[in-house]
Amino acid sequence: MDKKLIKAIVGLVILIGLYITNNSVQNNYFSKSSSFFNIDENNILKIVVSSNQDAIELMRVDSSWVISGNDTLIVKEAVIDNLFNKMKDLEKEHLVTSKKDNWINYGITDANGTHLAFINLDGKTVAYYVFGQSKEEYNRCYVRTDQNYDVHLLNSNILYQLQITPSFWGTKLETE
Repeated sequence: MDKKLIKAIVGLVILIGLYITNNSVQNNYFSKSSSFFNIDENNILKIVVSSNQDAIELMRVDSSWVISGNDTLIVKEAVIDNLFNKMKDLEKEHLVTSKKDNWINYGITDANGTHLAFINLDGKTVAYYVFGQSKEEYNRCYVRTDQNYDVHLLNSNILYQLQITPSFWGTKLETE
């Protein structure tokens, strides 16, 4: 073979190697978000939202939802559907800490976080989350699960959906 052809082949192999290496390095910069919520809403019997020692419990009775302890409000089905839809759209952006001592910085301690529990038809808690507001980005929030020290930043803020006032979840019963 001719020396020019050998140099061209070596040069091509080097360029291909550089391209593959560069492509691999660039892929490390992409966000590796992952799905957050993977619970079948048809298997949920209760939803409990609590914050600052106040709580609200929503319970499925037959095919509709009721607010436990409140017989003057009818639950707005659209609000429940919206909660499940927003939860399904949530993705973990990245891990921000794995230390319990840092929870206060992210608003997810037991005392200052917003708690959300999903209880299945057997009465078992299938998911328990503690959410905290991001101070830098109002459109994102932090989350941790019940028994895990890891705190993740989410791609969206779900806190506005987690109200503890009954009037957020229900509307007054129409009486004739």
